[in-house]
Amino acid sequence: MKLIVGLGNPGKAYAHNRHNAGFRCLNYFARLHSIRFDHRQCRARVGIAEVRGEKLLLARPRTFVNLSGSSVACLVHKHKIPLSDLLIIYDDLDLPLGKIRLRQSGSSGGHKGMNSIIAALGSEEFPRIRVGIGRPQVEGQSISEDAIVHYVLSDFSPQEEATIKPVIATVSEAIDCFLNQGIEAAMSKFN
Repeated sequence: MKLIVGLGNPGKAYAHNRHNAGFRCLNYFARLHSIRFDHRQCRARVGIAEVRGEKLLLARPRTFVNLSGSSVACLVHKHKIPLSDLLIIYDDLDLPLGKIRLRQSGSSGGHKGMNSIIAALGSEEFPRIRVGIGRPQVEGQSISEDAIVHYVLSDFSPQEEATIKPVIATVSEAIDCFLNQGIEAAMSKFN
C-alpha cells in the first residue's frame, strides 16, 4: 500500500489559501480516480482505493498544517507503510508560483508542517512534491514572520489562480508517475 498525504488546513475558510495547495492537489487526484474521503483515521480524512493495481491510502490530516506529523506517523505505523511508499504534497514559499519539485528525501526547508512530519517519523527519507506558491514581494525589506503567515493563509489572487490550476493537474500526473514508475522516474519527468 502507498500513502499519499496532502497538507492543508481543514475548514471552508482555508479551502483556497496558498497553504492548502497540498489538499487541492490531492482532491484533484482523488476526483480523477473517483476516490472519496469517506473514512476517518488518525485524525485525518482518508480515502482507500486501488489505482492501476496499486492499493492507495489518500489522507488529508485534520490537525492543521503545522501539526501534521502526528497524523502522518499514526497512518504510517497503523498501515505499516515503508517510508519509500509515503508521498507528501505541500506548498513551498521558496519555489516560484506554479513550479513543482519532486524529491526523494531531504530537510523541511523551514516548512513547519514538514518539520512536524520529519520529527514524528524520525526521518527525512520519504518522497515529496513541493508546489511553488512564491514569496510575498516587498521591495528592499525583509519579510516578517507575521507577513509570511498572512501570505500563506490568504487566497490566491485571480491571476495566481490562473497559474496554479494547471499545476494542480500536473501534480496529479506526477502522482501517477510516482505510483507507476517510482520517485526517480517522476523526478526526471517533472523536475
